Amino acid sequence: MALLNILHYPDKRLHKIARRVEVFDDRIRKLVADMAETMYAAPGVGLAATQVDVHERVVVIDVSETHSELRVFINPEIIWSSKEHVVHEEGCLSVPGIYDEVERAESVRVRAQNEKGETYEMDCEDLLAVCIQHEMDHLMGRVFVEYLSPLKQTRIRNKMKKLERAM
Repeated sequence: MALLNILHYPDKRLHKIARRVEVFDDRIRKLVADMAETMYAAPGVGLAATQVDVHERVVVIDVSETHSELRVFINPEIIWSSKEHVVHEEGCLSVPGIYDEVERAESVRVRAQNEKGETYEMDCEDLLAVCIQHEMDHLMGRVFVEYLSPLKQTRIRNKMKKLERAM
């Protein structure tokens, strides 16, 4: 396993739309393992392949306190979402140190595949529902700050550019 480099907003590569995974082989299993290791080391609760400059529809999530419930979503799609919405404070490994409130569906049903290519469905609620929606946005080339006002987006973009120059 290896730690992967996480892209930081406003890197243009974060806006690429990820393509479907068609072949479930050792390369995909290694990608999932490396993404999980990277997410845990960051530390974070979710990571999309887009964030590590791999533009395929792969997401890893673990919202457990003990980091013992890794969930893998390959080619995820939301097939149902609740009419009820919640506002939740979100952060992102691609926008370190920035947190703000985003409104999302309170619960969703996701259809996805695991590392073996087996299709499954999962009902997600609470933090898991927020997290899967956040990560699936990455697969569509969207970062959570894009839900915020133009003024906040500009401030965050400038702050991130300043941090990149300082590194």
